[in-house]
Amino acid sequence: MSGAWTVSNANCSGTGQATVDSAVTHSGTRSLRVDGRAGYCNHVYVKPTRDLSGLGSVWYGRFYVRHSTALPEAHVAFAALKDTVDGKDLRLGGQNSALQWNRESDDATLPAQSPAGVAQSRPLPTGQWNCVEFMVDGRGLLSTWLNGAAVPGLQVDGVPTADIDQQWLARSWQPRVSDLRLGWESYGVGDDTLWFDDVALGASRIGCLSS
Repeated sequence: MSGAWTVSNANCSGTGQATVDSAVTHSGTRSLRVDGRAGYCNHVYVKPTRDLSGLGSVWYGRFYVRHSTALPEAHVAFAALKDTVDGKDLRLGGQNSALQWNRESDDATLPAQSPAGVAQSRPLPTGQWNCVEFMVDGRGLLSTWLNGAAVPGLQVDGVPTADIDQQWLARSWQPRVSDLRLGWESYGVGDDTLWFDDVALGASRIGCLSS
């Protein structure tokens, strides 16, 4: 991997691979292809080489992702942000076949993984480019959009809501994120091939590109 991104294997590395692809793109001539493999040590991410600390305490992100296999029942992640407060990751991925956030430090999930909680999330459609947006606020707020629409179960507004963020807010959380990594991490089963493109970070909402 060359240019403004570099491969990242935080703890161990195996058969997961990240390459530049010119065959499948959302815009332009290149995208990031990730061949994700099941099993924790097969995880692979890429991260920007530049210092992102200047973004401050409120981060907005936007990326396009296209993947091949529906999110599994088991826990997986395709994006991670390091929280410098506790040194652990804030992870975006899936569980029970729907999108979820997971806090590595205490394994809290957003939404709660009850049937009612999962119903407030959304699957990540396969075989198409999906616009994923997020906001992480150092005051402990979190927002998520999929293809321009807010995902009800992936919002932390500071007021505990049963089956959504009550578990998440049971612990004081004031994150200070320092990076963005894109790739694939499976904690049990779940291979997937993914492409990422049109990644952007900023201090205000960026929005999806016009089709």
